[in-house]
Amino acid sequence: MTDFSDKYSVLRDFFGHSDFREGQSPLIDALLCGHDAVGIMPTGAGKSMCYQIPALMLEGMTVVISPLISLMKDQVNSLIQSGIRAAYLNSSLTMQQYNAALSNAMRGMYKLIYVAPERLCTPSFMELARTVRISLVAVDEAHCVSQWGHDFRPSYTRIPEFLEQLPYRPTVGAFTATATEQVRQDITALLKLRDPFCVTTGFDRKNLYFGVIHARDKYAAAKTIIDENKGSCGIIYCATRKAVDEVSSKLTDEGIPCGRYHAGMTAEERKTSQDDFIFDRTPLIAATNAFGMGIDKSNVGFVLHYNMPKNLENYYQEAGRAGRDGSEAKCILLYSAADTVTNKYLINNSADNNELDGDMLEQVRRRDLQKLQKMSDYCNTGNCLRQFILDYFGEKRQCNCGNCSNCLGETELTDITLEAQKILSCVYRLHQRNLRFGAVVISSILTGSETEKIKKFDLQTLSTYGIMKGDTTVRIRSIIRFLQAEGYLTEGEHSTLVLTRKSAEVLMQGGKVMMRMPKTVKRQAQKRTAERKQGGITAFDRELFERLRTLRAKLAAEISVPAYIVFNDAALREMCVLMPVTQSAFLEVPGVGKVKQERYGSYFTAEIQKYLRENPDKKDRSDSTADSGASLDEIIKNGAESLQGTDAELSLNQLGDEILTQLGVSADKKPVVEAMKRWLINENYLTERIENGQKRLAATILSEEAGIVEREKVSSLNRSYTAVVFPRTAQEFMYENLAEILG
Repeated sequence: MTDFSDKYSVLRDFFGHSDFREGQSPLIDALLCGHDAVGIMPTGAGKSMCYQIPALMLEGMTVVISPLISLMKDQVNSLIQSGIRAAYLNSSLTMQQYNAALSNAMRGMYKLIYVAPERLCTPSFMELARTVRISLVAVDEAHCVSQWGHDFRPSYTRIPEFLEQLPYRPTVGAFTATATEQVRQDITALLKLRDPFCVTTGFDRKNLYFGVIHARDKYAAAKTIIDENKGSCGIIYCATRKAVDEVSSKLTDEGIPCGRYHAGMTAEERKTSQDDFIFDRTPLIAATNAFGMGIDKSNVGFVLHYNMPKNLENYYQEAGRAGRDGSEAKCILLYSAADTVTNKYLINNSADNNELDGDMLEQVRRRDLQKLQKMSDYCNTGNCLRQFILDYFGEKRQCNCGNCSNCLGETELTDITLEAQKILSCVYRLHQRNLRFGAVVISSILTGSETEKIKKFDLQTLSTYGIMKGDTTVRIRSIIRFLQAEGYLTEGEHSTLVLTRKSAEVLMQGGKVMMRMPKTVKRQAQKRTAERKQGGITAFDRELFERLRTLRAKLAAEISVPAYIVFNDAALREMCVLMPVTQSAFLEVPGVGKVKQERYGSYFTAEIQKYLRENPDKKDRSDSTADSGASLDEIIKNGAESLQGTDAELSLNQLGDEILTQLGVSADKKPVVEAMKRWLINENYLTERIENGQKRLAATILSEEAGIVEREKVSSLNRSYTAVVFPRTAQEFMYENLAEILG
């Protein structure tokens, strides 16, 4: 009989945690008892542990079926670092490596072996599967089995065939982060699960901020977001290879290193780019949505979608790669109507699944168009974005999350009843003439345009012709998309617009229509500034954190794994709070298991001991809010005299970081940097000029007086540019004037 209490020992010894997260314990118990199971858990909720812990407790080997090569590598590396024997079989291995892994598996060297679904029924793997004892089969990304899933893969439908060829049927567990009710039913039916124990923990990721920005200049919007999140790791998802290349090149040219990842690159180029990101050598990476990365990197601070994905499943899965360590993170989508056009083209011309017949391809195409409409609705809704996502996945509830762009008031409710009446009336008048058109023609009618189509169908005689002449077509189309998202309009054949029953509420019953629209830039800026002054300033021992991060990078480099495989940032932060100096105390740090304690404990405790010897006053310091009630400006002005110049030549942004680091506070540096920039320009110590089409700070005749100099620099693309830097003298000059700068 299985001793379920042992799972806590495994959790502690190998994974360094004392408690299970929601849903993990019952799923583990079910699999240990030999029951099939289905786990629907959001990205970052610990799905992998639900099958990894049973794998360690059961006799024999566990087969993990996964479609993502990079995720296989990440999980196997992480398991090995935790003292667990594991391997993977996929196309990234040479034939010699593949055969060696098979041979080792035959000899029982692994507790877990990861395999791509396409390799399950190959002769070599079937020979292994029939020879060794397989106690558990874990199906990761199980939504791929359903044609209603967002990434249908016919190879997943062969999993039952693989199971039937085994000498006996092992227990089967299926796991996914994103599945609607239809997909959940398909997972059970198509994988032929036997009365599975099912757990759905909920899809909400409370640490994630969700935002949608209707951006006319996407690059400018993206650059602003990247600047606001400077110092964080970020993924920028793009719909096309061309967009990936353009974004990566522009950012790199501006001195912001950004890797790239798409199918047009060689395998070696993709590997190098991905490794640079995983190993923290490059803080940003632009990647195509289709390839998705599949990485298990814990310290991604923001995910930026440069284009709207084809469906909410893809979006939520990709956005969910932010904040996996539990830290607050941002998921922002830049939307434009062109995204819908691009995605429709991709859906209608897709040839991804050449294993499907014509009827199945047509079904998949129609499904994808329905999902695209839901994705567009998300981008145009005026309600809580989090609630929209949860509703889509069947988690019905009313909420105002307080952590999305709609709930935070970055938009404001605007009465558009009159505009809605005019648009719906136009669709109705067309219907009376037995005509149907899309948003382009309808906006042309309303603005009184004189296009060929309007003349051809005599549309200038409509009573609604020209009744919105004062509005732009851009604004009218934006309102039309909103009316679709809220169910006042629906899309008919050939993208034409059709009235719904809900339309009568506006046209016949005097119902009001309120739409969230962006506030003016000035009002948004005022609100953000006020919020910053009210809080968000945390005392944090940045010096110790940086020392531990340097140590982590050194240890990771020695064994050629990403830094977060050793410990993620959350574990390092806990070390800075708990400051363990003994091995037993180190073992109490969340995220530290016995294996990692034995492997790395002596290094980290020695560094902490050294730090405390050098800084005895830090012994009893704990993480707390800095100077309760004080604004960031006040904290900086009060501590300005303690600031010291460094030998490094800093950029203006780095100077902002240095001020916060020396004062030991963690806060948004942007208002400080902006204040310094305004003061320097107003006092004529710096000016702005256009270089390669971009605004850059430049020296003036007074720069020398402040110690500020210009340096010629070369970007990673070997392009030269001029940068303003602050040597020690200039740093000290700025510190002396902080009181005046910050008013």
